Amino acid sequence: MDADTARRRLAGARVGRLATVTPQGQPHIVPCCFALEGNRIYSAVDAKPKSTLALRRLDNIGAHPEVTLLVDHYDEDWSELWWVRVDGTALVSESGPRRTVALEALAAKYRQYRVSAPPGPVISVAITRWRSWP
Repeated sequence: MDADTARRRLAGARVGRLATVTPQGQPHIVPCCFALEGNRIYSAVDAKPKSTLALRRLDNIGAHPEVTLLVDHYDEDWSELWWVRVDGTALVSESGPRRTVALEALAAKYRQYRVSAPPGPVISVAITRWRSWP
């Protein structure tokens, strides 16, 4: 898949899977809403039901900032299958300009974020590598 198609598919995906590494070195993957802005991915601790806003993914990023975000499309017609994966370095922001930019990007993509701004920190991923298939 060419770079423009990969970017368009990633940007248009409604949900991705964010993979982090625990402080003990174990993989941890969760679905997440996200927005692509330039060469950054933004995600937030939002108002979807959770037991706490202190999510494991935040601690994981603190210990190992290298992350991966995967989006994919499945179809019974296997000629329609595709995936896009971005790897990068993440950081967590609880306030400041980076959080503001992230929330604006997320609100532009998701109506729910325009109705109710995410209460928790944001994750900003500086993309270092793109991979895609086919």
